[in-house]
Amino acid sequence: MPYLLKTEPNKYSYDDLQRDGETVWDGIANNQALLYLRGMKKGEKLVIYHSNIGKEAVGTAKVTSVDASDPKNPIVEIAPVKRFKTPVPLDAIRDAGVFKGSIMFRQFRLSVVPLEDEQYDWLIAQSSAK
Repeated sequence: MPYLLKTEPNKYSYDDLQRDGETVWDGIANNQALLYLRGMKKGEKLVIYHSNIGKEAVGTAKVTSVDASDPKNPIVEIAPVKRFKTPVPLDAIRDAGVFKGSIMFRQFRLSVVPLEDEQYDWLIAQSSAK
């Protein structure tokens, strides 16, 4: 299952992820987001979304390892895959039929959002990052 990970770009951006090559995705406090994080598996596809500043999906990443032995602090490592040629803005995502009813728009502050395959594919198509 693909996921969308929200990050504030002034704290940790896609550029930072590319520079680092890999990072532990941490700092998650919301119980629902932690549940999604614990459920991730190595190799799963991710979309990185810049919240607050920009409000756009900016690139893809993948899960490189998961240690969910501590349910309150799962250790999920991710690595960048590809920066989007064209970032996908929040308004376009909100207007897309494939996102109708998405948890992304029902729980705005959720920082880890599961995506349907069709939603992931739509984001990739919109970004020209095939």
